[in-house]
Amino acid sequence: MSTGPLPDLFPGFESHSIELSGGKLYCRTVGNGPALLLLHGYPQSHVMWHKVAAPLAEHFTLYLVDLPGYGQSDIPPLSADHHAYSKRAMAKAMVELMHHFGHDAFFVAGHDRGGRVAYRMALDFPETVRRVAVMDILPTYDYWQKMDRTFALKVYHWAFLAQPAPFPEGLISASPRRYLDHTLASWTATRDLSAFSNEALAHYRQNFSRPERVAATCEDYRAGATVDYEDDRADFEAGRKITAPLLALWGAAGIASSASTPLDTWAKWAISVEGTGIDSGHFLPEEAPRETLLNMKKFFISNT
Repeated sequence: MSTGPLPDLFPGFESHSIELSGGKLYCRTVGNGPALLLLHGYPQSHVMWHKVAAPLAEHFTLYLVDLPGYGQSDIPPLSADHHAYSKRAMAKAMVELMHHFGHDAFFVAGHDRGGRVAYRMALDFPETVRRVAVMDILPTYDYWQKMDRTFALKVYHWAFLAQPAPFPEGLISASPRRYLDHTLASWTATRDLSAFSNEALAHYRQNFSRPERVAATCEDYRAGATVDYEDDRADFEAGRKITAPLLALWGAAGIASSASTPLDTWAKWAISVEGTGIDSGHFLPEEAPRETLLNMKKFFISNT
């Protein structure tokens, strides 16, 4: 894989590498208006927002962040308790980042793993999250509770990536591009890479060419199988709910829709829930940018 300069999909955006208590976070910023934090998922980076960022910047000040271990952010060390990769730790880091930029309260939207950070942030920092959008996920607790034969085949990577180090990262790094391309293609509605620009693929492939980045993504899933599950379970059993209005979007051919009715599930976790399915696979902002953008604008702009 090439490790040379990568194409810039965000002309006019500012780049930042912000030193925080848990390490540096890389982010891009642009726009004017209320603050909107955008969080990516696996196996991607902030680049996944490139088709919707410019139109959103007409209404918001955007913050596109690489999660810890991903993209150009620092890689926290792996540990026995996986704490640094817990969604609670990541949520805390995102709040610290936004405070650095002067925002005590803001909107947040997250896809995949970023969605898990977003809803954890809304649970742990209710005074900070004004509105929250999650894309093609259900809560981590529900995924593990519903892991029957059919769903396990759909999300086999949850158990695979959560295996003890260095087993999954060693297998992935033996053929990283083949693994990455298969993963991306298999989660789309068309089962190919046509939804992804060559420029975005260059970013994703370069990240997966680095074993330390692959290890970080596996640690993310180890946290999901342990500390994240326990944090979710504690909140669920205590009856704690997200107080910020929540938008759930999912792909009609995505992952979340195969597990449950998303709105029924999210209604157990949040006081105010709305949302809809989109004609897409898992990667809504790249497979269906127009529909994703319309739903995001309707949810966030009407409440600025």
